[in-house]
Amino acid sequence: MERTFLMIKPDGVQRGLVGEVIRRLEAKGFMLVGLKLMSVSQELAEQHYDVHKDKGFFKGLVEFITSSPVVAMVWEGDGVVASARKIIGATNPLTADPGTIRGDFGLSIGRNLIHGSDAVETANREIALWFSEDELTSWKPAATPWLYE
Repeated sequence: MERTFLMIKPDGVQRGLVGEVIRRLEAKGFMLVGLKLMSVSQELAEQHYDVHKDKGFFKGLVEFITSSPVVAMVWEGDGVVASARKIIGATNPLTADPGTIRGDFGLSIGRNLIHGSDAVETANREIALWFSEDELTSWKPAATPWLYE
């Protein structure tokens, strides 16, 4: 089974959208295998956004993500990386489709509620960065035969 990393950013936590995000992914049939509410350290934020370190917005990203708690999650399922990205919607909420998380709740690109891994390789890196192996659970929901052939 494929896994992906998702993070509800400070604006999503502050706006009380944690349950809505989880509901949408569960309704799709994905399994939550890791979850924690946490304050993000400067070091973790810089490691997470390392690919943007040479860009002008890097400092703002780090400041924002460390400004309030986030909800870090690992989800599992067939094609979960690509499917979760569709559920999340375009990076800019103003161009995100209605029915997506960002399309329904996002207001600006700087406050777009949620992060989702963009590829399996990225997901593996981000999961290892945010979670230790003993923080992840493997389990099989009773509904599995009704979801997968």
